[in-house]
Amino acid sequence: MENKELSHHESLALINTMINRAKDSFHGTGIGTMMWGIVIAVCSLVKLSEVHFGYKLPFDIYLLALFAIIPQLILSARERKRQQAKSFEDTFVSPIWTGFGICIFLLVLIINMLFKYYIPLFNEYKLLTGHAPAFSMREYIMPLFLMLYGLPTFITGVGCKFKPMLVGGIICWISCVITVFTEYRVDLALTAFSAIAAWFIPGLLMEKEYRKYKKSGGSMHV
Repeated sequence: MENKELSHHESLALINTMINRAKDSFHGTGIGTMMWGIVIAVCSLVKLSEVHFGYKLPFDIYLLALFAIIPQLILSARERKRQQAKSFEDTFVSPIWTGFGICIFLLVLIINMLFKYYIPLFNEYKLLTGHAPAFSMREYIMPLFLMLYGLPTFITGVGCKFKPMLVGGIICWISCVITVFTEYRVDLALTAFSAIAAWFIPGLLMEKEYRKYKKSGGSMHV
């Protein structure tokens, strides 16, 4: 009877340990989310400044996004090595954001290819007519990015039952619709706002919850 009781307690302890490990891996620090939100917001505001004041940096400001991705990938790889229980994030959320990253890369590639052929035509039209064409391709770039920004954010919010990210995803889509009808400068401002709403603010809330979770010992009582 004692052996059965001991076995029962050992089983509960094992289950409790596995749950806590999985839960610990699921509780994100929010640092990566905050960093991504800050980088996209800053890049958008700097680009807005370039357009508004008529200057141009010697490099594309959005290249800073690459420097935000690299440390996140390193931290994520280290975290996966440390984890001993496969979390919900590993099986569901991470692949979605990986797919999101691939889609962003492909979209940037396609846009660059389009501009490679569009800019010479734009300049030739301007030379022949003396004015720029009424249609500007850059006016429709940010809606495409905002559409993609909203998808993984919304899915993560729904899947993880995290309302701030759900709302953030919806804000990205609302901004997407608005930017179809607004000029490029407004598009950039809305992109910065969406990045703060979808990632920076949820990241702050995640970090706050993570600190509370760690302070409580990160334990569950079974």
